Amino acid sequence: MAAAKATVEALNPTNLNKGTLKIENTEKRDTLVSSEKKYQQKWQNEGIFEPNAPTTAEIPFGSMSPEDLRKKQPKFFGSMAYPYMNGTLHMGHSFTASKIEFNAGVARMQGKTTLFPLGFHCTGMPIKACADKLIREVEMFGKNFERCPTEDITSGEKEDMPAPTQETTKEDVTKFSAKKGKAVAKSVQMKYQFQIMLAIGIPLEEIYRFADPQHWLRYFPPLCKRDLNSLGARIDWRRSFVTTDANPYYDTFVRWQMNRLYELGKIKFGKRYTIYSPKDGQACMDHDRQSGEGVGVQEYTALKLRVKEWPERAQKILAGKLPENATVFFVPATLRPETMYGQTCCFVGPKVLYGIFKVTEGEYFFVSQRAARNMAFQGIFPEWGVFPQRVELEGSDVVGTLVDAPLSVYKNVRILPMETVKPTKGTGVVTCVPSDSPDDYATVTDLVKKADYYGIKKEWADLEILPIIETPSYGNLTAKFLVEKMRINSPKDAKQLAEAKELAYKEGFYKGVMCYGEYKGKSVEEAKPLVRQQLLDSGDAFNYAEPDGLVISRSADECVAGHLDQWYMNYGSDGDPVWQRQVLDYIGDGLQLYSTDAKNAFEGTLAWLGQWAATRSYGLGSRFPIDKSWLVESLSDSTIYMSYYTIAHLLHKDIFGTEMGPAHVKPEQMTDEVWDYVFARREEIPSDVPKETLQAMRREFEYFYPVDLRVSGKDLINNHLTFFLYVHVAIFPRKYWPQSIRVNGHLQLNGEKMSKSTGNFLSLHDAVSKFGADATRVALADAGDGVEDANFEESVADTTILKLFELRKWCEEVVLEPHIVTSSLEYVQTRDNVRLKNMDVIQRSGPKLFWDELFENEMNALVLDTKASYEGAMYKNALKSGFYDLTSARDFYRSSCRAVDLGMHTDVSKCYVELQALMLTPIAPHWAEYIWLEVLKRPTTIQTALFPEVPQPELELTAAREYIRTTTSAITSAEGAQQKRMAKGKQTQFDPKQPKAVTIFAASSFPNWQDTCIEVLSQAFDKANLSVDMKVVSQKVGHSFGKTPEAKKAMPFVQGLKKRLEQGEQTETVFGRELGFNETEVLKEMLPGLKQTIQRCTRVEVVMMNEGARTGDVIAASGEGVEVGKVKEDLPAIAEGAVPGTPTFHFENV
Repeated sequence: MAAAKATVEALNPTNLNKGTLKIENTEKRDTLVSSEKKYQQKWQNEGIFEPNAPTTAEIPFGSMSPEDLRKKQPKFFGSMAYPYMNGTLHMGHSFTASKIEFNAGVARMQGKTTLFPLGFHCTGMPIKACADKLIREVEMFGKNFERCPTEDITSGEKEDMPAPTQETTKEDVTKFSAKKGKAVAKSVQMKYQFQIMLAIGIPLEEIYRFADPQHWLRYFPPLCKRDLNSLGARIDWRRSFVTTDANPYYDTFVRWQMNRLYELGKIKFGKRYTIYSPKDGQACMDHDRQSGEGVGVQEYTALKLRVKEWPERAQKILAGKLPENATVFFVPATLRPETMYGQTCCFVGPKVLYGIFKVTEGEYFFVSQRAARNMAFQGIFPEWGVFPQRVELEGSDVVGTLVDAPLSVYKNVRILPMETVKPTKGTGVVTCVPSDSPDDYATVTDLVKKADYYGIKKEWADLEILPIIETPSYGNLTAKFLVEKMRINSPKDAKQLAEAKELAYKEGFYKGVMCYGEYKGKSVEEAKPLVRQQLLDSGDAFNYAEPDGLVISRSADECVAGHLDQWYMNYGSDGDPVWQRQVLDYIGDGLQLYSTDAKNAFEGTLAWLGQWAATRSYGLGSRFPIDKSWLVESLSDSTIYMSYYTIAHLLHKDIFGTEMGPAHVKPEQMTDEVWDYVFARREEIPSDVPKETLQAMRREFEYFYPVDLRVSGKDLINNHLTFFLYVHVAIFPRKYWPQSIRVNGHLQLNGEKMSKSTGNFLSLHDAVSKFGADATRVALADAGDGVEDANFEESVADTTILKLFELRKWCEEVVLEPHIVTSSLEYVQTRDNVRLKNMDVIQRSGPKLFWDELFENEMNALVLDTKASYEGAMYKNALKSGFYDLTSARDFYRSSCRAVDLGMHTDVSKCYVELQALMLTPIAPHWAEYIWLEVLKRPTTIQTALFPEVPQPELELTAAREYIRTTTSAITSAEGAQQKRMAKGKQTQFDPKQPKAVTIFAASSFPNWQDTCIEVLSQAFDKANLSVDMKVVSQKVGHSFGKTPEAKKAMPFVQGLKKRLEQGEQTETVFGRELGFNETEVLKEMLPGLKQTIQRCTRVEVVMMNEGARTGDVIAASGEGVEVGKVKEDLPAIAEGAVPGTPTFHFENV
């Protein structure tokens, strides 16, 4: 038990979550959570999130087309990639789920029948690989792993990684630090699967049960459901299921899908290269990988360069190890066979280990061991998986070897050293074509210069370079041109050489013309396959492939490229180009992707994605119906399962399909023909399923399909999401193709990558336990909406707890405990004589006044902005306008009302509470539900409430609010600037800490220079498009004012008018320089609030300037010693800067 104990100590939550926020006082959170749990249970009990299509009893089958039915009762069907059931959900899953969850909330408020289902993905290798690991570990260490020695996990030697679970797939969790004891703490390595299970919270005594793969299917789905329910997700759990043949209904669905794709010619059988795990004995596709997701196969032309003469050093090593008649070939792998006419030598890495491997009797290959291992699974060696090595040499041992180079004008060339050769790329042997390869040109140039240093004869490298390809940009010696132009001085200039290589390849392939050889005059694009085939036909070359990067399987095996007999999806231009073009066309016109980046990513994937293995022999899944010795590959059975959601609740009552559903249909009755009928692919079928039942199932499909929104991480564009499009296009008519796909970036936590090893990690269960559901949801909404990586800030969730609690308390008091007054006098008496914790409960009835109308108008504008953001799936923006800005508007309203001794209007405050609840419903539904039911006393759940209908904001009130905001900000900023100057010991215009008075200067007429600006702007304004050619305006304004003092004022003035025009304000109002509101009346309303806002302010007065003079009349005032109507003379110079809509102001100490 010692090893298990050490692991448990290393996995102590205080270590695992040491990088996350600690919550101290939880009383407010617990109050909110109590309500959240109450409403979650209520929603589940009442089936709030369990929508059904209109029944055939309500609308008879065939009486209305599906399109008309959806018009009559609009629907929304959204889904996310179902999570894999080898772990609990982390915040990355939660972020993806939140996008569809928020959208579901919005759709409900639009009055749509809203469906958000979720299944549980169990197909593939991960679960089986983990279970098999546990079988071995139980055999080795006992049921509770008591025989695993501590030294075995603290030795510092890393053995095979255990098959990772969902939570550890992306992270290196091989090391944790145990708590320090008497000695220095040891590093605990996660070497075994039982440790991984401990890491995801499985009790030690339960781990042995997971040696049964089916136990995973029973254990994790309930936890997934628990965690999403705790978040308040609007999921219809009736439609859930597990994949694989563990659910016989879903199994028939997968078999139907495979049969139809095969009949359509979309699934083929034949030999093809694929990423292959020798250990597992099967193809290793993306979801089967521990690392290397997205890595594909790179195919090469492998040349056979026959050895004619070994150098003395090699002869000594080879003596007696090869038959006398042995023919040895150096085997470089090239992507450019058309350039082989120009070979001048062949490179090896002087420090790289190579082998000579027996291919047939008398024939041997000189390659890296990695290359030989790949070849062993491509039919190149006689026995599958066997690559007999006869000799091991370093590259330096064979430098100087004379070889026969096929097609080369020089025929016989030498093996030379190249220090940048990598044994992990190609065969480790590199043929040299210095005419077209910048790397080769730089290397041979260096070899010629330093022949003695490299231990070679200069003449071996100093051969004339033969022009092979003519290009318009670089001539016929592309490599020489680029190396000299880019001033590449050494083979070690890796960055510049990589850039030069890319330029050379693109120019040569797309624009190059052969200027040597049998295909002289042909484009490189034409000649390339012809030269390649010529080499293959002559026996001077063969096909070779390898993974285009390191791929490690879930079983910790380094994968190869295998050439296998295989069932495969015929994707790509090399497979079914017509199919590929259909998908590309739909992405270009029809599919909504929300961002250009996503569209480009899909188009890029479709350009390179080729045939894909459709089957495997190991793991969990459904049997491939065409050849039952195979299982359906995990990404191939996960393409159109959204259609299964539409009828899953009718087929079975539990996720395993053990209990028959309301349709009373057995799995064996779900024949291919029945699936065709249900999915509207045929009309008449032979079936013992009652016609009414078939019609009911088809009604569900035809009503809810197509998928309106598919949400997933952007990393799935490279596989699942593209397959999702391919198979929908193949199986269904266009009207049932997905309507939109929303991809999101990865989720950071507190600005850092999530990682268990650093303690910066949070599961969904942890987050909801720490912050509650709504605070977690708000932080998810705040995290971001684009395809770039988002950031979940725990501080946002933490502060949201306080905000929601205080706002809830405020709403309760204002709505449930109001003190209604009818006058300012009554307000003051109540405020001064009644003991109240919250003065906002003193509210006013009667006619609405200026501040009421201003707030109502701002609420209307914010509601419309929030709705637009929600409908555009911009949840961060919706949160800003519908929560942060709305509460700020409320704060301004209540402070303004207090300043004039009036109190808020009771109808307006209740309107705010209602709108605030509605605006937060998609993001914080529990808080909204409490307000709706417990505070506003509405009879039914807010989950069925619609977006409120509000009038368009009145431009006059909007302009007045903007004027108040900018004027107040300008005055308080000026006061703040003086405070900062004083703090720095600088001279100030007044002492901000002493009592002060503020005089605001307003003007009734505009200066003459503005007439010129308006004339220029009116000429440049396009009324039809509400746009202004600012380039023309800027030039004319500059010409009109030159270097006069007005020049600096002109463009800001023009910009202000332009903004008003673009917002839709009437041109007559803007060009007539009408403010859209009565500035004098607004200033009068502002004075009490300003006096309270400015520190130690004894009075505020408004002076209306007399045109052309530094005098003015006091038209309004608040405070001591002010006489309205008094004429003021010798005003400060700043007073002359006032224009209508832009007052100036002056502070003075009193």
